[in-house]
Amino acid sequence: MSITQATTGAWLEFHDPGFRRFHKLGDLQLESGETLPDVTIAYQTWGELNSDRSNAILINHALTGWSDVPAWWPQMVGAGLPFDSDKYFIICPNVIGGCQGSTGPSSLAPDGKRWGSRFPYLSIRDMVAAEVELSRQIGIDKYLLAVGPSLGGMRSLEWVIEHPGRVGAICTIGSSAVATADQIGAASIQIQAIKSDPHFNGGDYYEQEIGPIQGMAIARKVAHLTYRSEYEMDMRFGRDMQGDETGRYAVESYLDHQGLKLQRRFDANTYICLTEAMNSHDVGRDRGGVAAALSTAQRPVVVVSIDTDRLFPARLQEEIVELTPTALPLKQISSPFGHDGFLIEVERVGQIIRESLELTLSK
Repeated sequence: MSITQATTGAWLEFHDPGFRRFHKLGDLQLESGETLPDVTIAYQTWGELNSDRSNAILINHALTGWSDVPAWWPQMVGAGLPFDSDKYFIICPNVIGGCQGSTGPSSLAPDGKRWGSRFPYLSIRDMVAAEVELSRQIGIDKYLLAVGPSLGGMRSLEWVIEHPGRVGAICTIGSSAVATADQIGAASIQIQAIKSDPHFNGGDYYEQEIGPIQGMAIARKVAHLTYRSEYEMDMRFGRDMQGDETGRYAVESYLDHQGLKLQRRFDANTYICLTEAMNSHDVGRDRGGVAAALSTAQRPVVVVSIDTDRLFPARLQEEIVELTPTALPLKQISSPFGHDGFLIEVERVGQIIRESLELTLSK
């Protein structure tokens, strides 16, 4: 039985790869002690490496992002844009565990079948280990800047703590040093929604005609409410000045739309895999705690918060700044759009990226 988009929104081997490149890393030792065999990393690049390979920038995508940065972060990458492809070589790998070409649950395992429920548990550090190995194998010893929002910000922090010699600076946007109980609680509901779908089949749904797409939709609806602000929801769908209440219920079709969009391009097992990795995020694990870990940072750390972010509230970024000796003063984005402000407020985000690059170039 062939796999259809009704089963998974993942990129599969028989789909057009577009501008993706695929690099075989070999086997990867995971933090758990397991080995993930024959790892492939999908990535995309913009610009050219200079002769001494000193103009590279690493972009770490968020949970449902992927290697095609302009598709999810518009007006950020290209000639004359903040990630200026006329000056820099910009690379964005799809994380391991992902579903857009890197090895993940929807990929073929060594036995020729989809990994599915057999895919090993991953941590944020495993994702970074794969990115480090990719960088080594393609000949990039050091990045001018490693930058990322949300999940990408978690990875950027791991880069500066675990691999300080490989980055000139980092920029972490709307992220944290450790997952909070509130984040884990919201994420656990999303995971349960997927696993409770009658078509989930314990994670082995790839040979079915229908996958857990309804569970995915519910998970996305819950997540989207955490990504946007209460203020925005009320402004868009709240009662108007004449007391008309019908707009309030339009939020339901809006969330339906968000769920449907993700079904078409994402895989349920990947959603679980990456969400669980985010839940486990803790830069202080086996390093003496968060404060001890952040105190070891040797490179400039640019920390960005969004004033209406209810998933990663500003206090979490303030903590990073307070505990990191190389952190710059907190940069705050004012936006009505909550956590998703990093996607929408591109002018302000772009300004911060330019400033971050100027910082590392001046060192």
